[in-house]
Amino acid sequence: MIGRLDRQASLFSFAFFKEAAAIKDPVLEQIDALLEDDYLLALSRQALAARCAHSAEVGREGIAPDRLLRCVALKHIKGWSFRQLRWELRTNLLYRRFTRFYEDPIPDFTNLSRAFALFGREGTEEIHQRIVQLAKAAGFALGARLRTDTTAVESNIHHPTDSSLLADSLRVLTRSLKRIAKGCQGAPFEVVDHARAAKRRVLEICRAAKSLTQNGADQLEESYRKLIGLTRQVARQARAVVSELSKGQRVARPEAFLQVLKEEACLKHYLPLVEKVSAQSQARIFEGETRHPEKILSLFEPHSVVIRKGKRRINPMSLDDWSVSMKWRTGWSATTRWRQATLAISYNGRRRSRPIVLFSIGLRGWPPPTGASGTLPTKRLPSNWESSRWFCPAGDP
Repeated sequence: MIGRLDRQASLFSFAFFKEAAAIKDPVLEQIDALLEDDYLLALSRQALAARCAHSAEVGREGIAPDRLLRCVALKHIKGWSFRQLRWELRTNLLYRRFTRFYEDPIPDFTNLSRAFALFGREGTEEIHQRIVQLAKAAGFALGARLRTDTTAVESNIHHPTDSSLLADSLRVLTRSLKRIAKGCQGAPFEVVDHARAAKRRVLEICRAAKSLTQNGADQLEESYRKLIGLTRQVARQARAVVSELSKGQRVARPEAFLQVLKEEACLKHYLPLVEKVSAQSQARIFEGETRHPEKILSLFEPHSVVIRKGKRRINPMSLDDWSVSMKWRTGWSATTRWRQATLAISYNGRRRSRPIVLFSIGLRGWPPPTGASGTLPTKRLPSNWESSRWFCPAGDP
């Protein structure tokens, strides 16, 4: 049963109302007046009544329409989860007053989640349209243009490497082919499972990528060549099976018709993506093309894109006419303008250790600036530094 809008206050609620009235929030006060609209309350009541037959008249009393509508607004304004919404309602007098719960117990977050889902897409769209109508009536907006704002959400995918994408392609296509072969009439066609071979190729690629020798690079290309070949072989078989099903050369058994139809749709969906994965892997490994158009990062989230956050890094090997501030380990610092800068990097014998930046900088003037005492520092640099010297490029004095 739907909760009532006119609720009798508790006998001991005087202290609560006195404390809650002293807390003010300008934003929530304006939204509170907006949510008093009868049409919005009717939409909330209609959503609660659609749970099941006769849920508006019989059954245990549930959440009231005004409370549900205000909880929905508060959750989206604050960007909370259902658990956090319940916690804030239990601990905050202001939010209790805004949602009209007052001293009543707060529903569990699971109940809130199920109640929120009752609005659906159509109900949410009607609420937005009503808000626009109210804004136009109040003169806040003309309603002629709609400006939206978006945010980037992290995709729930594994790290997108070419080898893992090829292995996913093999796994998905083989799984659908096996189910189709099991559900079709007549003798089932043979489907070779290349899972073990794909796993071995992926491990070989991981080991070869850590090697910096020419043999490691050759092994990397050879493993990728085998993995791409397996993927294209299974993709050809999948295309042939889809063609046979569309032409009626293969017929599904009556009890497995829906499953075969589902797997056929899966093959039609994944085959173009698998072809793109094979093409971009071929281009990157064997042709050195890293900026392949419409790059696929995941078979299951194909809309995912790479978003570079922060400022774009500047290549330190191609700087020209920048102001640089250098500080030696002796504490002396020098600021100058450089031209044709070259940074030599020492890795202490290991490629992935923390680099030590060394400098050979062409200055506009000579000699270089001196320290506070008027002389250059004379402390010797560590022995693992490859070079540390000033030089004057051609054309400078």
